[in-house]
Amino acid sequence: MAFTYIFRRVEKKYMLTREQYEYLIKAIAPYMAPDRYGETEIRNIYFDNDDDELIETSLLKPEYKEKLRLRSYGVPDMDSTVFFEIKKKYRGVVYKRRISMKLSEAYAYIDGGKLPESIGGNIPAEIDYMVRRYRLSPKAFISYRRVAWAGIDDPDLRITFDRDITSRYGDTRLESTADGTKLLDEDTFLMEIKIPGAMPLWLAHVLSEGNIFPHSFSKFGTAHIRRKIKTASGF
Repeated sequence: MAFTYIFRRVEKKYMLTREQYEYLIKAIAPYMAPDRYGETEIRNIYFDNDDDELIETSLLKPEYKEKLRLRSYGVPDMDSTVFFEIKKKYRGVVYKRRISMKLSEAYAYIDGGKLPESIGGNIPAEIDYMVRRYRLSPKAFISYRRVAWAGIDDPDLRITFDRDITSRYGDTRLESTADGTKLLDEDTFLMEIKIPGAMPLWLAHVLSEGNIFPHSFSKFGTAHIRRKIKTASGF
């Protein structure tokens, strides 16, 4: 069954060494717990046009930016549920709008421009408008392994830890083997803190004690820059 999801929150990214990661897991354990899914492989198709307009704009760090992606949790088949997501960021606040459908329906839209009629609401029209306005098509495949933690007393507080971040151009099918270029080494973790408002005081203290500070990092942006360098160098 298709569903829609809308939320607004602040997201901050941090780059962790393995030592910082191990310290942080112990420090947050009294306040947070991993979700019931454990470590999950997340696969994404990121969309852009022939001029790479969305990602080039994003790399300029404007006050407002937006992107479109198709996401699966685990390796999907044609009947698996996947999620089309519009993600917008304005003055540091993230707004996400998503709809679910079968992978076969998502590919039918990508190939033929028709979203399932069973999906109601405004989000399908917003996705279609964005695709047509920017002339979007699948651009990059990016996968990673994620563990998500949520606050015990405040489930809206979430922290995710990503590793094995891999990008690939050419074959962007979600069901394909997740091979490609590794964007971080195996001892580096990308952490994201996702909160609807102010950071809890206990978490601010944990980050300070561990000398952990915000670090700008875009998976799609990093993949795009590396691809440009590789193309320019002729390799």
